[in-house]
Amino acid sequence: MSRFATIKRDTNETKIQIALSLDGGHIAVNDEHATQSSSAQVISVQTGIGFLDHMLHALAKHSGWSLIVECIGDLHIDDHHTAEDVGITLGLTFHKALGQVKDEALSRAVVDLSNRPYAVVELGLKREKIGDLSCEMIPMFLKVLLKVSLLQFTAESAFKALAVAMKEAISKTGANDVPSTKGVLF
Repeated sequence: MSRFATIKRDTNETKIQIALSLDGGHIAVNDEHATQSSSAQVISVQTGIGFLDHMLHALAKHSGWSLIVECIGDLHIDDHHTAEDVGITLGLTFHKALGQVKDEALSRAVVDLSNRPYAVVELGLKREKIGDLSCEMIPMFLKVLLKVSLLQFTAESAFKALAVAMKEAISKTGANDVPSTKGVLF
């Protein structure tokens, strides 16, 4: 079963086309600008917002998707409509490509070791100490261990973590196996 979808979404603020293959592979690209192509993946992202393009490229790369995003937005006003509408359209495309799903899932990416660290530490520790260690020292230790110096690293790490978590959440486990005890997703 092919996990592929295309969506075209036009509003007064943006014109967007997205093609997504959750399993990678070939997708036809109209414009070769900013395109990365191999036998495993095709990635072409053109929103008009350079850093958003970079983040969506990282999302596709690390999740193993083939992704084409083409957007013309009202960037003369600001980047809000473009970023929001691309996010909405990518979500719709992802949902369509995944097919009918029957279960909700919570995925958390914990560590990115690509020299661009980022940490959100929410442990919910209810005790004052564990053994001889104050519980408040645990998140402090993890945060200083993974100290972030640039906001760009924070954004890149967040997109990579999302990509890795999504790749794991949608990975096939066998011929017809579904990664859920219910036997279905959604």
